[in-house]
Order: sequence, then structure tokens, then C-alpha cells
Amino acid sequence: MSQIVDRMIRAAKLDVNLYEEVESDRTAMTQAMTVVVLSSLAGGIGFMSQVGLKGLVIGTVGSLFGWYVWAFLTYIIGTKLLPEAQTHADHGELLRTIGFASSPGLIRIFAIIPGVGTIVDFLASGWMLVAMIVAVRQALDYQSTYRAIGVCLIGWLAQAALIMLMIMMMGGPPEPL
Repeated sequence: MSQIVDRMIRAAKLDVNLYEEVESDRTAMTQAMTVVVLSSLAGGIGFMSQVGLKGLVIGTVGSLFGWYVWAFLTYIIGTKLLPEAQTHADHGELLRTIGFASSPGLIRIFAIIPGVGTIVDFLASGWMLVAMIVAVRQALDYQSTYRAIGVCLIGWLAQAALIMLMIMMMGGPPEPL
């Protein structure tokens, strides 16, 4: 258990060596998924203040789905559309690195505190985005941080559009309690 906690802390600190480590450690998939589940639960608990228990379920499942989709989109965009000469990665490497980039999302649990939810969500989202950029840069072996930023932004926009489409197909966002 201490290895995953250590890795989560290093991921939150944006330690590039951690992202290289989990990229090459095929046994780290369970840990990466655990990080995503914990971060998703924290987000779901924070979302509960807005829509109740339904928020926990929607927030958690949505975050897990978003992780998988974002990793897949990042893989396609980063390796097929915007690769550098040395880029070589598979979907699993991106799932692992992006999974650990979710570590800062644990602070979203504090969004349940009345009056601070928006601030906490904003901070967590920004921190996770920066961690994602570091994770993508390392997983795709990019020399350019700007290219990693571009891949993340394109992937985020595509993921957001897909999620919005799914929400609309399911009847719209949940009603507040």
C-alpha cells in the first residue's frame, strides 16, 4: 500500500520520473485504476452536495469513463495525429500515466464543504490538467511540452463533446435536490 501512496504523492508533485516509472511498469495498471477510482470517489462525494447520492454515482462512473476515453483519445491524437519522431506508446502506457495524473483529484472531496466547491473543483481540475500534460509528455516521449499541451487540449475538447452528447442522450444533467 505504501508504494501506491508514494506514487500518488510523486504524481501530484509532478515528478517526471514517476510518470516514466509507471509508463514502463505494466503491473501498475491496477494501481493506476485505484488512483482513478479514489479520485473519482472524491469527485463524486464532492458532487453529492449538488445533487445528492445520485451525484456520487454519476461523478464516480463519469470520472472512470472519462479516464478511459481521455487515455484512448490521447493515444490516437498523440501517436497518430501529432507524434514526434521518437514517439512510441500504447494505450496501456497512457492509461497508467494518466491514471496517476488523477492523483490531485483527491482534493475534490473537499468540494462537499458548502461555499468552497467551485474553488476546490477549479484547483483540482487545473492541477490534474498540469499533471496530465506531464504524464502525456513522458508517455509519448515528447521533447516539446507545447505538443503535450496541444494533445491534452484536443483530447479534452473531444472528450467533453462526447460526454455532453451522452448526457443529452440520457435526458440531460441531473436535477439538483
